[in-house]
Amino acid sequence: MDDKLQNLKIMVIDDSKTIRRTAETLLQREGFNVVTAVDGFEALSKIAEVNPDIVFVDIMMPRLDGYQTCALIKNSQSYQNIPVIMLSSKDGLFDQAKGRVVGSDEYLTKPFSKDELLTAIRNHVQA
Repeated sequence: MDDKLQNLKIMVIDDSKTIRRTAETLLQREGFNVVTAVDGFEALSKIAEVNPDIVFVDIMMPRLDGYQTCALIKNSQSYQNIPVIMLSSKDGLFDQAKGRVVGSDEYLTKPFSKDELLTAIRNHVQA
């Protein structure tokens, strides 16, 4: 792994404990700082203190879904430049298009691989 990417702060937002734990474990093994949130509300309350370099957000979540969460991040002056990667168990074109409309930078289908996560990070984070 590129040394410049080592200390990146990555936020993973997913209501599934399994997905959060999987992503956290994969990314921590690669030397990243990982912060998780169960939904958009928790993520938005943490984003100011964490100031992540990249955000992975699940689409299907209660209360505040991934589209709404992404839109709120992208509409914020402070956080609009943070890359947001949508995660979905559906590989639908509609979902991908809707993700682009709210400003997401990429779309990964679950289950994702370690390589997919790392490629997304490399593609979107300017070290």
